[in-house]
Amino acid sequence: MPTLNLPEPDGAMAPFTTSLPREFPTRANRPFNRIAYSAAHVVADPRSDADPWLEAAIDWDATITYRLGLYDLGLGVAEAMDTAQRGMGLDWPASQELIRRSLDAARHISGARIACGAGTDHLEPSAELTLDDVIRAYEEQVTFVEGQGGRIILMASRALAACAKTPDDYAQVYDRILAGVREPVLIHWLGEMFDPALSGYWGHADHMQAMEVCLDVLASNADKIDGIKISLLDKDKEIAMRRRLPDGVRMYTGDDFNYAELIAGDALGYSDALLGIFDAIAPAASAALDAFAADDENTFHDILAPTVPLSRHIFGAPTRFYKTGVVFMAWLNGHQDHFVMVGGQQSARSLLHLAELFRLADAAGLLRDPHMAAARMRTILALHGVEG
Repeated sequence: MPTLNLPEPDGAMAPFTTSLPREFPTRANRPFNRIAYSAAHVVADPRSDADPWLEAAIDWDATITYRLGLYDLGLGVAEAMDTAQRGMGLDWPASQELIRRSLDAARHISGARIACGAGTDHLEPSAELTLDDVIRAYEEQVTFVEGQGGRIILMASRALAACAKTPDDYAQVYDRILAGVREPVLIHWLGEMFDPALSGYWGHADHMQAMEVCLDVLASNADKIDGIKISLLDKDKEIAMRRRLPDGVRMYTGDDFNYAELIAGDALGYSDALLGIFDAIAPAASAALDAFAADDENTFHDILAPTVPLSRHIFGAPTRFYKTGVVFMAWLNGHQDHFVMVGGQQSARSLLHLAELFRLADAAGLLRDPHMAAARMRTILALHGVEG
């Protein structure tokens, strides 16, 4: 197995020998007994002459091909979400094209599960906005997704967070949007650790107070809601909310720190999944869910346990830069031939961070071709002036 020198936190270099990868199926063997969406990344086009800080240049073929692989593994696709760098390089025009292409590809896949993000990211956040401005922005995106035949994930709104004065303002906006949707949607409560502009969402800085507002919105609109994804990286808050959901409303875990135990659940319930980490660990996630559906919970945890340290590292603070780790994993595993991201976000994590990611991915058995992964890691080291 290949050995390379990797940097340590103290500045020293230490040899690291890769391990044999774990064997994971390339296709799902049976239907899962949990709904599982992977929020999917986009593949940038490194040959475009577009300014990466100003325009989203996307390799559409590679982007869609990656999604087809997720479907093969039995995972659904949560499209045009924050994992696709929504609001961090992927603007609304590019998101529209992504949604169009992704929905078209899904129509040709039997049983493909896809839902698409609709938000207000084409509206510049400002305290001067009105709630009607926010409502119109939401309606524009919802209308587009529904017009393409897509299912809605109602994303949290930076614009609403900027202009809302009270919790009632949130209720007014969500009640209005939910009243007009064609079919039940997923609500996404994205915590401030993922996006600082969403601090104080639902009108409270305290998550438990915010949860009361959110639960009231869910109860008032339960017939228009399939479920809620909360991304607070706190399993106790998710479980507390899960136990109070209205009948028929699902909890979709967005907890990239504690997903295994939340999906497995307890005597009082469980969470389905809508996770960014499932992009990076898709083969392991599929194999674990397959085992769980076969009543083999020990194998489920055996597969996922070593992925948790990797996920906690990828989603470590500042959490909003987790997309860099997701795309780095895709490059290491040959799902794309470069490590370039829209918005230039490949620069958002340090060499030390990427080196530790490499070690943890190896420990989880997720470097499917260690020779290729090691060669690509050496390329990153060389770009940083380090001999690997």
